[in-house]
Amino acid sequence: MKSIRIGTRNSALALWQAREVARHLQNNNYLTEIVPIVSSGDKNLTQPLYSLGITGVFTRDLDIALLNDEIDIAVHSLKDVPTNLPENLEIVAYLERDYPQDVLIRKESAKHKEFHELKLATSSLRRRAFWLKNFPDAEFSDIRGNIQTRLKKLEEGDFDATILSLAGLKRMKMDIDYEMIPFMIPAPSQGVIAVAGHSEKKEINEILSSINHERTQICVEMERNFLNTLEGGCTAPIGAFAEVFEDQIRFKAALCSLDGKNCIATDENFIYNEEENFGEKFAKAVLENGGKELMAEIKDHF
Repeated sequence: MKSIRIGTRNSALALWQAREVARHLQNNNYLTEIVPIVSSGDKNLTQPLYSLGITGVFTRDLDIALLNDEIDIAVHSLKDVPTNLPENLEIVAYLERDYPQDVLIRKESAKHKEFHELKLATSSLRRRAFWLKNFPDAEFSDIRGNIQTRLKKLEEGDFDATILSLAGLKRMKMDIDYEMIPFMIPAPSQGVIAVAGHSEKKEINEILSSINHERTQICVEMERNFLNTLEGGCTAPIGAFAEVFEDQIRFKAALCSLDGKNCIATDENFIYNEEENFGEKFAKAVLENGGKELMAEIKDHF
Protein backbone atom coordinates (compact mmCIF):
# COMPACT_ATOMS: atom_id res chain seq x y z
CA MET A 1 0.00 0.00 0.00
CA LYS A 2 1.01 3.67 -0.29
CA SER A 3 2.69 5.57 2.56
CA ILE A 4 0.68 5.99 5.74
CA ARG A 5 0.20 9.74 6.29
CA ILE A 6 0.88 10.52 9.97
CA GLY A 7 -0.63 13.78 11.21
CA THR A 8 0.97 15.56 14.16
CA ARG A 9 1.28 18.90 15.87
CA ASN A 10 4.46 20.63 14.77
CA SER A 11 6.20 21.06 18.13
CA ALA A 12 9.52 19.29 18.66
CA LEU A 13 7.95 16.85 21.15
CA ALA A 14 4.96 16.08 18.94
CA LEU A 15 7.23 15.46 15.95
CA TRP A 16 9.37 13.11 18.07
CA GLN A 17 6.23 11.18 18.99
CA ALA A 18 5.12 10.98 15.36
CA ARG A 19 8.56 9.68 14.37
CA GLU A 20 8.29 7.07 17.12
CA VAL A 21 5.01 5.80 15.65
CA ALA A 22 6.62 5.89 12.19
CA ARG A 23 9.55 3.84 13.52
CA HIS A 24 7.21 1.16 14.85
CA LEU A 25 5.38 0.99 11.52
CA GLN A 26 8.61 0.96 9.50
CA ASN A 27 9.87 -1.92 11.65
CA ASN A 28 6.83 -3.80 10.33
CA ASN A 29 7.77 -2.83 6.74
CA TYR A 30 5.22 -0.07 6.18
CA LEU A 31 6.03 3.22 4.45
CA THR A 32 5.21 6.42 6.33
CA GLU A 33 4.96 10.16 5.70
CA ILE A 34 4.77 12.77 8.51
CA VAL A 35 2.34 15.67 8.00
CA PRO A 36 2.75 18.53 10.55
CA ILE A 37 -0.37 20.57 11.40
CA VAL A 38 -0.52 23.70 13.58
CA SER A 39 -3.13 23.26 16.33
CA SER A 40 -5.32 25.90 17.96
CA GLY A 41 -3.63 25.23 21.29
CA ASP A 42 -0.24 26.08 19.80
CA LYS A 43 -1.50 29.31 18.24
CA ASN A 44 -2.63 30.86 21.53
CA LEU A 45 0.10 30.75 24.17
CA THR A 46 -1.20 33.60 26.32
CA GLN A 47 -4.37 32.13 27.85
CA PRO A 48 -4.46 29.09 30.16
CA LEU A 49 -6.20 26.15 28.50
CA TYR A 50 -9.13 26.09 30.93
CA SER A 51 -10.08 29.64 29.86
CA LEU A 52 -10.23 28.88 26.14
CA GLY A 53 -13.55 27.08 26.37
CA ILE A 54 -12.50 24.42 23.86
CA THR A 55 -12.46 20.68 24.54
CA GLY A 56 -9.57 18.98 22.80
CA VAL A 57 -7.78 22.22 22.00
CA PHE A 58 -4.63 20.33 20.92
CA THR A 59 -6.47 17.63 18.95
CA ARG A 60 -9.28 19.43 17.11
CA ASP A 61 -7.26 20.45 14.03
CA LEU A 62 -5.90 16.93 13.64
CA ASP A 63 -9.45 15.55 14.00
CA ILE A 64 -10.56 17.79 11.13
CA ALA A 65 -7.62 16.65 8.99
CA LEU A 66 -8.55 13.01 9.68
CA LEU A 67 -12.20 13.56 8.77
CA ASN A 68 -11.18 15.44 5.59
CA ASP A 69 -8.84 12.57 4.57
CA GLU A 70 -5.80 14.86 4.62
CA ILE A 71 -4.04 12.33 6.87
CA ASP A 72 -4.53 8.62 7.59
CA ILE A 73 -3.76 8.66 11.32
CA ALA A 74 -3.07 11.27 14.00
CA VAL A 75 -0.50 10.96 16.78
CA HIS A 76 -1.29 12.50 20.17
CA SER A 77 -0.11 12.72 23.74
CA LEU A 78 -3.07 10.75 25.03
CA LYS A 79 -3.64 13.02 28.02
CA ASP A 80 -4.56 15.81 25.54
CA VAL A 81 -7.26 13.70 23.88
CA PRO A 82 -10.87 14.18 25.07
CA THR A 83 -12.57 11.03 26.35
CA ASN A 84 -15.33 11.47 23.75
CA LEU A 85 -13.97 11.67 20.21
CA PRO A 86 -15.82 13.06 17.18
CA GLU A 87 -18.08 10.66 15.30
CA ASN A 88 -16.16 8.17 13.12
CA LEU A 89 -12.85 8.75 14.95
CA GLU A 90 -11.29 6.36 17.47
CA ILE A 91 -8.05 5.54 19.25
CA VAL A 92 -6.67 2.59 17.34
CA ALA A 93 -3.25 2.02 18.99
CA TYR A 94 -1.34 2.84 22.16
CA LEU A 95 2.45 2.71 22.39
CA GLU A 96 3.96 1.36 25.59
CA ARG A 97 3.84 3.92 28.39
CA ASP A 98 7.25 5.21 29.42
CA TYR A 99 7.23 7.97 32.07
CA PRO A 100 3.87 8.90 33.67
CA GLN A 101 5.26 11.19 36.38
CA ASP A 102 5.20 14.95 36.84
CA VAL A 103 8.50 16.49 37.97
CA LEU A 104 9.57 19.78 39.52
CA ILE A 105 12.08 22.00 37.70
CA ARG A 106 13.65 24.84 39.73
CA LYS A 107 15.57 27.87 38.62
CA GLU A 108 19.07 28.08 40.07
CA SER A 109 18.19 30.87 42.51
CA ALA A 110 15.49 28.69 44.14
CA LYS A 111 17.60 25.56 44.70
CA HIS A 112 17.75 26.20 48.47
CA LYS A 113 13.99 26.66 48.98
CA GLU A 114 11.67 24.11 50.55
CA PHE A 115 8.62 22.95 48.56
CA HIS A 116 6.25 25.10 50.62
CA GLU A 117 8.31 28.25 49.86
CA LEU A 118 8.22 27.94 46.08
CA LYS A 119 6.24 30.21 43.80
CA LEU A 120 5.14 27.92 40.99
CA ALA A 121 4.44 28.56 37.32
CA THR A 122 1.77 26.17 36.05
CA SER A 123 -1.56 26.60 34.27
CA SER A 124 -2.69 23.04 35.07
CA LEU A 125 -5.66 22.99 37.45
CA ARG A 126 -4.68 19.46 38.50
CA ARG A 127 -1.10 20.38 39.35
CA ARG A 128 -2.24 23.47 41.24
CA ALA A 129 -4.88 21.58 43.22
CA PHE A 130 -2.58 18.73 44.29
CA TRP A 131 0.11 21.24 45.23
CA LEU A 132 -2.39 23.35 47.23
CA LYS A 133 -3.60 20.23 49.03
CA ASN A 134 -0.11 19.94 50.50
CA PHE A 135 0.90 23.62 50.54
CA PRO A 136 -2.30 25.73 50.90
CA ASP A 137 -0.48 29.09 50.88
CA ALA A 138 1.29 28.51 47.56
CA GLU A 139 1.38 31.23 44.88
CA PHE A 140 1.06 30.51 41.17
CA SER A 141 1.69 32.12 37.79
CA ASP A 142 0.25 30.95 34.48
CA ILE A 143 2.65 29.47 31.96
CA ARG A 144 2.03 27.96 28.51
CA GLY A 145 4.04 26.68 25.58
CA ASN A 146 6.28 23.74 24.73
CA ILE A 147 9.03 22.50 27.04
CA GLN A 148 11.68 24.84 25.68
CA THR A 149 9.34 27.84 25.92
CA ARG A 150 8.40 27.04 29.51
CA LEU A 151 12.01 26.62 30.57
CA LYS A 152 12.86 29.97 28.98
CA LYS A 153 9.91 31.60 30.78
CA LEU A 154 11.07 29.98 34.02
CA GLU A 155 14.48 31.64 33.77
CA GLU A 156 13.01 35.02 32.85
CA GLY A 157 9.89 35.06 35.04
CA ASP A 158 9.13 36.09 38.59
CA PHE A 159 8.67 32.57 39.98
CA ASP A 160 10.83 29.79 41.38
CA ALA A 161 9.87 26.58 39.63
CA THR A 162 7.56 24.84 37.20
CA ILE A 163 6.12 21.35 36.84
CA LEU A 164 6.58 19.34 33.65
CA SER A 165 5.84 15.86 32.39
CA LEU A 166 8.88 13.62 32.80
CA ALA A 167 8.00 11.90 29.51
CA GLY A 168 8.61 15.12 27.61
CA LEU A 169 12.01 15.70 29.21
CA LYS A 170 13.11 12.12 28.53
CA ARG A 171 11.84 12.06 24.95
CA MET A 172 13.65 15.31 24.20
CA LYS A 173 16.79 13.95 25.92
CA MET A 174 17.03 17.15 27.98
CA ASP A 175 19.93 17.23 30.42
CA ILE A 176 18.19 19.10 33.22
CA ASP A 177 17.86 18.63 36.97
CA TYR A 178 14.43 17.61 38.19
CA GLU A 179 12.79 16.36 41.38
CA MET A 180 10.03 13.80 41.82
CA ILE A 181 6.78 14.99 43.44
CA PRO A 182 5.52 12.00 45.46
CA PHE A 183 2.03 13.40 46.13
CA MET A 184 1.27 14.38 42.51
CA ILE A 185 -1.03 11.87 40.78
CA PRO A 186 -0.54 12.04 36.99
CA ALA A 187 -3.22 13.14 34.56
CA PRO A 188 -5.20 10.19 33.21
CA SER A 189 -3.15 8.49 30.43
CA GLN A 190 -0.10 10.72 30.99
CA GLY A 191 3.09 9.39 29.40
CA VAL A 192 1.30 7.54 26.58
CA ILE A 193 1.53 8.15 22.84
CA ALA A 194 -1.77 7.30 21.12
CA VAL A 195 -2.75 6.92 17.49
CA ALA A 196 -6.19 8.04 16.34
CA GLY A 197 -7.76 6.86 13.12
CA HIS A 198 -10.94 6.89 11.08
CA SER A 199 -13.26 4.02 11.99
CA GLU A 200 -13.96 3.31 8.30
CA LYS A 201 -10.29 2.82 7.38
CA LYS A 202 -10.26 -0.84 8.33
CA GLU A 203 -7.04 -1.75 6.53
CA ILE A 204 -4.96 0.94 8.26
CA ASN A 205 -6.56 0.23 11.63
CA GLU A 206 -5.67 -3.43 11.26
CA ILE A 207 -2.05 -2.44 10.54
CA LEU A 208 -1.98 -0.26 13.66
CA SER A 209 -3.12 -3.16 15.84
CA SER A 210 0.33 -4.65 15.23
CA ILE A 211 2.02 -1.82 17.18
CA ASN A 212 -0.54 -1.64 20.01
CA HIS A 213 0.71 -2.32 23.57
CA GLU A 214 -2.12 -4.22 25.26
CA ARG A 215 -1.04 -3.74 28.88
CA THR A 216 -0.82 0.01 28.39
CA GLN A 217 -4.22 -0.02 26.69
CA ILE A 218 -5.84 -1.77 29.66
CA CYS A 219 -4.45 0.78 32.12
CA VAL A 220 -5.17 3.96 30.17
CA GLU A 221 -8.68 2.93 29.16
CA MET A 222 -9.38 2.43 32.86
CA GLU A 223 -8.01 5.90 33.65
CA ARG A 224 -9.99 7.50 30.80
CA ASN A 225 -13.19 5.72 31.84
CA PHE A 226 -12.66 7.12 35.33
CA LEU A 227 -12.23 10.61 33.88
CA ASN A 228 -15.19 10.27 31.51
CA THR A 229 -17.52 9.09 34.29
CA LEU A 230 -16.56 12.10 36.39
CA GLU A 231 -17.19 14.27 33.29
CA GLY A 232 -13.97 16.07 33.98
CA GLY A 233 -12.75 16.85 30.49
CA CYS A 234 -9.02 17.47 30.18
CA THR A 235 -8.66 20.35 32.65
CA ALA A 236 -10.48 19.51 35.90
CA PRO A 237 -8.27 18.65 38.93
CA ILE A 238 -8.40 14.89 38.37
CA GLY A 239 -5.47 12.49 38.65
CA ALA A 240 -5.63 8.79 37.79
CA PHE A 241 -2.97 6.14 37.34
CA ALA A 242 -3.29 2.39 36.79
CA GLU A 243 -0.33 0.02 36.89
CA VAL A 244 -0.04 -3.73 36.37
CA PHE A 245 1.75 -5.83 39.00
CA GLU A 246 1.95 -9.51 37.98
CA ASP A 247 -1.74 -10.57 37.91
CA GLN A 248 -3.03 -7.47 39.71
CA ILE A 249 -3.68 -3.84 38.91
CA ARG A 250 -3.22 -0.94 41.28
CA PHE A 251 -5.49 2.00 40.54
CA LYS A 252 -4.79 5.29 42.30
CA ALA A 253 -6.87 8.39 41.62
CA ALA A 254 -8.26 11.57 43.15
CA LEU A 255 -10.63 14.42 42.41
CA CYS A 256 -9.71 17.70 44.12
CA SER A 257 -11.40 21.05 44.58
CA LEU A 258 -9.69 23.94 42.81
CA ASP A 259 -8.16 25.15 46.08
CA GLY A 260 -7.00 21.65 47.06
CA LYS A 261 -8.89 21.71 50.36
CA ASN A 262 -11.28 18.93 49.43
CA CYS A 263 -9.83 15.83 47.75
CA ILE A 264 -11.68 12.56 47.29
CA ALA A 265 -9.20 9.77 46.64
CA THR A 266 -9.29 6.08 45.82
CA ASP A 267 -6.47 3.52 45.95
CA GLU A 268 -7.40 -0.02 44.87
CA ASN A 269 -5.60 -3.31 44.20
CA PHE A 270 -7.58 -5.90 42.23
CA ILE A 271 -7.45 -8.72 39.72
CA TYR A 272 -8.38 -7.47 36.25
CA ASN A 273 -11.10 -8.96 34.10
CA GLU A 274 -12.17 -7.43 30.81
CA GLU A 275 -15.90 -7.78 31.53
CA GLU A 276 -15.87 -5.16 34.31
CA ASN A 277 -15.50 -1.41 33.75
CA PHE A 278 -13.26 -0.66 36.72
CA GLY A 279 -12.66 2.98 35.81
CA GLU A 280 -16.39 3.68 35.80
CA LYS A 281 -16.87 1.68 39.01
CA PHE A 282 -14.24 3.66 40.94
CA ALA A 283 -15.48 6.99 39.57
CA LYS A 284 -19.03 6.22 40.68
CA ALA A 285 -17.71 5.50 44.17
CA VAL A 286 -15.98 8.91 44.18
CA LEU A 287 -19.18 10.61 42.96
CA GLU A 288 -21.21 8.93 45.71
CA ASN A 289 -18.63 10.02 48.29
CA GLY A 290 -19.09 13.75 47.65
CA GLY A 291 -17.63 13.90 44.15
CA LYS A 292 -20.92 14.83 42.52
CA GLU A 293 -21.17 18.02 44.58
CA LEU A 294 -17.48 18.75 44.05
CA MET A 295 -17.75 18.40 40.25
CA ALA A 296 -20.75 20.75 40.27
CA GLU A 297 -18.73 23.27 42.28
CA ILE A 298 -15.83 23.08 39.79
CA LYS A 299 -18.14 23.49 36.78
CA ASP A 300 -19.88 26.47 38.41
CA HIS A 301 -16.50 28.18 38.70
CA PHE A 302 -16.26 28.32 34.91
